[in-house]
Amino acid sequence: MILVTINSFPLWSVVGRNFSGLSFDQRQYSCWGQFLHMICISVTPESRQLAKVDIYNAANQCDLVEVCLDRLHKEPDVKDMISGSKKPILISCRPPHEGGNFDGTEDERIALLRQAIIAGPDYVELDPATAMKIPRFGKTQRVISFASMTRPLQDVEEAFEEATRCKADVVKFTWPTETLETAWPLLAVVSQKRMLPVVGLGLGRSGLTFSLLGRKYGSPWIYAALEKGMEAFPGQPTVGELDDVYRWRQVDSKTRFIGVVGEGVVEQAVSKILNAAFDIKGMNTRCLPLDFKSLDQLPKMLDILKVPAIIATSDAGHRVMGLASTGDDIAKASQYTDVVIKTPEGWQAHNLVWKSALRSLEEKLGKQSTEDRPLDKRNTMIIGSNGLAISVAHGVKRRNGLVSICSGNEVEAQKIAAACDLRYVPVAKLYDTLVDVVVLTTNTLDYGSKKTTLNPSLLRQGMTFMDLSELPGESFFTQQARERGCKVVEPAEVFVGYISALFKSLTGHDLPPDAIAQGLLE
Repeated sequence: MILVTINSFPLWSVVGRNFSGLSFDQRQYSCWGQFLHMICISVTPESRQLAKVDIYNAANQCDLVEVCLDRLHKEPDVKDMISGSKKPILISCRPPHEGGNFDGTEDERIALLRQAIIAGPDYVELDPATAMKIPRFGKTQRVISFASMTRPLQDVEEAFEEATRCKADVVKFTWPTETLETAWPLLAVVSQKRMLPVVGLGLGRSGLTFSLLGRKYGSPWIYAALEKGMEAFPGQPTVGELDDVYRWRQVDSKTRFIGVVGEGVVEQAVSKILNAAFDIKGMNTRCLPLDFKSLDQLPKMLDILKVPAIIATSDAGHRVMGLASTGDDIAKASQYTDVVIKTPEGWQAHNLVWKSALRSLEEKLGKQSTEDRPLDKRNTMIIGSNGLAISVAHGVKRRNGLVSICSGNEVEAQKIAAACDLRYVPVAKLYDTLVDVVVLTTNTLDYGSKKTTLNPSLLRQGMTFMDLSELPGESFFTQQARERGCKVVEPAEVFVGYISALFKSLTGHDLPPDAIAQGLLE
């Protein structure tokens, strides 16, 4: 018996003994190869008429349609509802304790599932207790589901024995995957050699991470929502995300993943552009969103997954810096990194955004040649106390600029000023301080219980302004700077410079212009 837990984390012995570091073995799927490379779109209709529309739309974008019956307001005619689908149908009806929304009695739910099976879907999802009450009928295959909404399932081997007693054709495990650590046991279950195909569904922030890794390591299908607002579970990725951002259809057992730590617009833009570039260049490499609880097990997990680099976006640079044993001067000085790359000597940190930012800033200030120093003796105000602020401050100082720093976290700003030999400006004096250049690395002065909004009156005609806080988008302050007559450094220009340098450092190749166009369309 194998006991998979998080706290003691005996998963490493499982990895070494049973599936050689999550290495995919095509032979184990020879008896059910028809399952490979499938995507299952979950539709969660509330009316019978909308169900047919959702099924039709989903069938155009997937290989298998899951029709969740638990949100329907009226008892459906399942046979009529699924009759027009040109793709296989999986029927499910989950109670609330398994993440569903069925609000009737258990007898009513079982009756609905019996009716659904008579309609002849290709698959029906049943929990073990329900499966023992519903015999096999017709050609409908049985997906025996084990769902734990609070933690990973502890006794996986016992679950497989129970699934066999329930006459399973496919076994499904569902549990929370908020971080890579909690997604790992689910990936282990999917990756091990079994007599029955095993499907996983990860819930939470790392559900997308699990889906992409599950595709690489042999999950028969992965789940997606048709569109935003139609998720079967919170955080479920949409098929559009998987297609447009992560290009999941090209992921196979030999795909190399580059980790991306962060969230929001920047993470999506970085992943979309880099994945487009990898595709254009014919590289079997894709970005993998990562979130982790601590650095304790991360290096070993990255080694097993053969991840050669991690990109840090937004405020993740400090967390990822802890992985590195060495780095460039700015990364070490700021304790902040944009990317860490695995080398024979260990993980090496690099800091790239500040270079692109200062290059664009100097061009806006009129730099004509390599000898020009347009920041020399100019007063530059940096707002923020994060790693990016420290990186930019070091870069400006190298160019003989006169640097001031201001932040809502005034204690931290004073520490940075003392450590880096900068001028500290209190928030109360910010609007009275005359400067030539303003660089935002955060667009708010709020900190803790202090709620001080950054006022655009800071921006004056003739000033040069650069906002790095919402790359690659254009912020409210960038718009205000234009209206007030400032010289504005375009955020998209800074971002393109950064992503170009990032791709070069990862691959040694220039970033294809078409990849930039595809990534910045939105």
